[in-house]
Amino acid sequence: MTETMKRIVLARRPTGAPVDEDFRLEEGPLPTPGDGEVLVRVHYMSLDPYMRGRMDDAKSYATPVPVDGTMEGGAVGEVIASNHPQFAPGDYAFGMFGWATHGVQPGNMIRKLDPSHGPITTALGVLGMPGFTGWFGLTEYGQPKQGETVVVAAATGPVGSMVGQIAKARGCRVVGVAGGPEKCAMAVDTFGFDECLDHRAYADGKEMRAALAEACPKGVDIYFENVAGKVLEGVLPLLNVGGRVPVCGMISWYNAGALGGNAGGEKDQLPKLWRTILVNRLHVHGFIISDHWNRYPEFLKEVGPMVGSGQVKFVEDIAEGLENAPRAFMGMLQGKNKGKQIVKVI
Repeated sequence: MTETMKRIVLARRPTGAPVDEDFRLEEGPLPTPGDGEVLVRVHYMSLDPYMRGRMDDAKSYATPVPVDGTMEGGAVGEVIASNHPQFAPGDYAFGMFGWATHGVQPGNMIRKLDPSHGPITTALGVLGMPGFTGWFGLTEYGQPKQGETVVVAAATGPVGSMVGQIAKARGCRVVGVAGGPEKCAMAVDTFGFDECLDHRAYADGKEMRAALAEACPKGVDIYFENVAGKVLEGVLPLLNVGGRVPVCGMISWYNAGALGGNAGGEKDQLPKLWRTILVNRLHVHGFIISDHWNRYPEFLKEVGPMVGSGQVKFVEDIAEGLENAPRAFMGMLQGKNKGKQIVKVI
């Protein structure tokens, strides 16, 4: 057993987009599991947009990462020591082990994995928190019906691709929005979207709206919100009466801080948004997936076989080495990843 572990800590709180100096790689003693705890050697860790919010010291739905604290995140790996009866060395587990080569968690806070069910990386993406987020937000708050039109922002990410594929399985027309021709081709060719628009091709919300109107001749019944910005501005006037908007994230505003105010210099859209919600009787529902883990077994029961059969597809973008996690994270916030962003630690 190695005598030390490595971890990435938050060196300082970012101002705007994170930079290299906001992170620090440290090496220290291997942690020892206490009563009921499990020590895991991390093989793969997840990078997700929500982590940017954890870097800000502001009121939110979760406690921020402290300066000099290990960056938060889900990871999968092999149990190397256990003081919990349900885990033994050699088992594989998922837990919030953070950006580190090793982690200790209480046994009741981690989940055992069966490698025979597929790559353990799927617990970080398509069958993990991101996939569950997409499935839950769409089915619970989007409530798709056959023949409706669904617009999905960040279409090729692990959340957006799940939304699009489940919507297609339920008989909807699905239009994605992604960054770049390659990602748009992936949305159509790999994930089965009917159409995908490259948001980088449009200068503002007005141009975005014109393109979406052409792609959605019957209007938009469900807009799954992942990005905000000009995509939200473009889709807003196209929402049909009774439209549904599950609000999952707003990545285009994250680097502006917790409030996301005027991140890209956009004009104030609040009056227009509020009026549209009223006039079109929209159902806008923000949600945090950690409030709904009781539904996770239902998700696995429905989606697990779909992944196994290939009906639901997934793409993973795997960076090599813990030391490269900050750069991979910064690239993900800029849309440089293709599919679920993962770091191979060991």
